[in-house]
Amino acid sequence: MSEKTYNVLFLCTGNSARSIMAEALLNGADVGRFRAFSAGSHPAGAVNPFALEQIAAIGYTPGDLRSKSWDEFATADAPVMDFVITVCDKAAGEVCPFWPGQPVTAHWGFRDPAAALGSTSDIRHEFATVCREIKTRLDIFRSLPLEKLDKLALKREMDKIGEVQP
Repeated sequence: MSEKTYNVLFLCTGNSARSIMAEALLNGADVGRFRAFSAGSHPAGAVNPFALEQIAAIGYTPGDLRSKSWDEFATADAPVMDFVITVCDKAAGEVCPFWPGQPVTAHWGFRDPAAALGSTSDIRHEFATVCREIKTRLDIFRSLPLEKLDKLALKREMDKIGEVQP
C-alpha cells in the first residue's frame, strides 16, 4: 500500500517570497509525501532574488520556481489541493477562488521580507529570519499524522500551527 501524496498550495499576494520559500522548503523536505505549489492573487511576475538565496542557502534547489497567479490552480485540469495555506495577511483577507475537493485551509501569517528596508545585509537577515519561521511551521506540519486525522481535526491542527510563535 503506497502512502498518499498530499497537494499543498501556499498563497500570498505577490508570490515572490514567502509562498515561494514555503513551496521550495516543503518540496525539498518531504519528497513523495507532499507536493507543494505556490501562487498569488496579484503575482509580482518574478521571484525575489533574496528568496532564491535563502532557498539555496538551506540546500534546496530553486528549480522551476516562478511567480504565478492563483487562477492557475482554479482550473478544471489543475491538481486537486488537500491543503490551501495563506502566508500573508493580505491574501488571507481576499476572496479566494473556489478550490475543488474542499481542501483544509489555514492562515500562517509571516512578515513580508520583501518590504524590509535597510542595507543588503539587513534585508538578507530579514529573509533568513522569515525563511526559518516558515521552516519551523512546516516541520510541525510534516509531523502531523495526516492519514489518521479527519478534516475537522486537521483544520484545528493547521490553525494551531498558524498560531506558533517562531
